[in-house]
Amino acid sequence: MAPRVDLHTHSTASDGTFTPAALMRHAAAVGLTAIALTDHDTGNGLAEAQNAAQAVGVRLIPGIEISALCPTPGELHLLGHFIDPHSAALAQMKHELLGARQQRNEKMVARLNQLGIGLTMADVLAVAQQAAGAGQPVVIGRPHIAQALVQRGAVASLKQAFEGFVGTTGAAYVPKERYTPREAIALIHAAGGVATLAHAVHLKAGVPARLQTIVSDLVAAGLDGIEVRHSDHDAAMVETCLALVRRYNLVATGGSDFHGRNKPDIRLGCGRDNVSIGVEVLEKLEQRWLQRTGRPLEISR
Repeated sequence: MAPRVDLHTHSTASDGTFTPAALMRHAAAVGLTAIALTDHDTGNGLAEAQNAAQAVGVRLIPGIEISALCPTPGELHLLGHFIDPHSAALAQMKHELLGARQQRNEKMVARLNQLGIGLTMADVLAVAQQAAGAGQPVVIGRPHIAQALVQRGAVASLKQAFEGFVGTTGAAYVPKERYTPREAIALIHAAGGVATLAHAVHLKAGVPARLQTIVSDLVAAGLDGIEVRHSDHDAAMVETCLALVRRYNLVATGGSDFHGRNKPDIRLGCGRDNVSIGVEVLEKLEQRWLQRTGRPLEISR
C-alpha cells in the first residue's frame, strides 16, 4: 500500500476523544506515514503528540484549526500546518480565543438553565476532564456540554443535544468569537505555518460562483491551499474545489477531520471511505511552505 497521511485530526486537547498520544498510536496502527494534529484554537496537545509520534515512528505535522467570520450561513474554518507551537503569535491567539471560548460556554450553560435544565460549568468540566484524562489540559467545547446533557438525562443522545440545544439552530446556542478571515490567515503565517481552507462544504455557499468569490478574497489575504478531500465532501464538491485550486494556484490538501467517538462514522485516514491522501500531497504543502518562508522545513518541527 502506498504511504498515506491525514492532515486534519482532533484530540482531547479540543473536541476529539483520543488523547494526543493515543491518536499518534492509532495513526501508526492504521498505517499512516504522517498525521497533522489540528485542534481547535489551541496547540496544547502538540508536545504530547510529538513525543508519542517519535515513539511509534509517525511524523507529526504541528497544526491548528481556527474559526473565522463567515459571509455565508455556514462556517469558515482555516487550517494551519507546520506552525511553531512556541510562537508568540500562537500564544496570543490562545489567550484571546480561549478566554472568549470560556465566556461562550458559560453563556450556553446559563441559557440551558433558563430553559429549565439544571446544568453547571462544574458538570461540563467533569465531562471534559474525563475525556482528556488525568492531568491533561482541557479545552471545553460544545461536545462536552452535549455529553453533560446526555449524562444529566436531558437528552437521549449527542445528536439530540446538538439539534435541540447547542447546535447552530439550538435553543442554547451562542455564536463563537471569531477573527476575520484575513486576521486568521495572518495569524497562521505569523505562527510560521501555511493556511488552507477547511471543508468548503461547511460554508454553505450555495452556487459555485459564491464559493469562488469567497476563495478569491481568501487568496488576496494569503490563502495557501484548499482541503479538497474531506469526509463531508462528495464528488461534486471535490471537483469544485479542484477547479478553484487550479484557478488560483493553490495546494490541494485533504484530511478525515477525525474526532474519535464524537464522529464515530469517520475513520482516521479514511473518513467515510472517501478520503485517501498520499504523501505527495504533504510534499506539495511542504513546497508551499518553502516558497512562503524561504527556508528549509525542519522535519521534527
